[in-house]
Amino acid sequence: MGISTYNISSEHLNTRLDIFLSSRHPEITRSRIKKLIETGQVLVNGSTSKPGITLKAGWKVTIEIPAPVSLDLESEDIPLNVLFEDKDLIVIDKQPHLVMHPSPGHSSGTLVNALLNHCTDLSGIGGVTRPGIVHRLDKGTSGVLVAAKNDGAHTSLSRQFSDHTIERVYIAGVKGEVPKGSGRIEKPLSRSRKDRKKIAVIEGGREAITNYMVLARRLGISLLELTPETGRTHQLRVHMTSIGHPVLADSMYGGGIRSLHMKDPEALTMLKALKRPALHAFNLGFTHPSTGEKMLFEAPPPDDLTDLFLWIRGKS
Repeated sequence: MGISTYNISSEHLNTRLDIFLSSRHPEITRSRIKKLIETGQVLVNGSTSKPGITLKAGWKVTIEIPAPVSLDLESEDIPLNVLFEDKDLIVIDKQPHLVMHPSPGHSSGTLVNALLNHCTDLSGIGGVTRPGIVHRLDKGTSGVLVAAKNDGAHTSLSRQFSDHTIERVYIAGVKGEVPKGSGRIEKPLSRSRKDRKKIAVIEGGREAITNYMVLARRLGISLLELTPETGRTHQLRVHMTSIGHPVLADSMYGGGIRSLHMKDPEALTMLKALKRPALHAFNLGFTHPSTGEKMLFEAPPPDDLTDLFLWIRGKS
């Protein structure tokens, strides 16, 4: 950590700034490097720059890497369903309604607060308010999630996510009867120009790919297996809305229950009881950062989704 300065030689002529710094700091993910550049903690010839600028011989690059993390965040005794834990990482089955990390409006009661209570060692690469956080599940999404307990594990796991070698499968209940079979959604995503709290399909946005397979259909709703190849914010929810099948109870993206004309009283009762999107991270597979072992973890949907999913399958 601290300040590092590099004098660019002809060897690195026309190399992107973010790629050059990633090669010099392999312990830090490229996405983190980009954030440091974008927040002005990298200077090129004394001035701020952009991640994609190409270097020229004779330039001077300075990077200031902040201390890993200040664990001044309060630990809180929030129950965690731990699926696996060792010196490098912890895998949990995240409960719905749990925010990932502190932010404006959520200074406590988050997964990070719970992890700090459970673990004495967490990776600091994610930043001051996100120790250990390698990837995210939305507040309303339940299921399998991994957190890093040291910087080496964080770097390894982050690269697996960025290289798309992580195995992820979600189960979702969606509006409408999706045609039987499977499909692939390739639509770029970016922050909505109309509502900054939302993500939208926008030409020129970041690449986003979601594969889906129909598991069952019943009375105007479908049960799907979703396999994302990329990990963009709200990706699954926005992609499903973009093909006319928003996730049930996802009012932000058109999945509100009121618009359903459900006449089955059993299903109607279950749907009205849903207080979050019907989306669950069913499994997560990755390579262990230290041992190289292939690991796969699964978690069944929690009670608020189990009965609904069984009903869609006709097994209620």
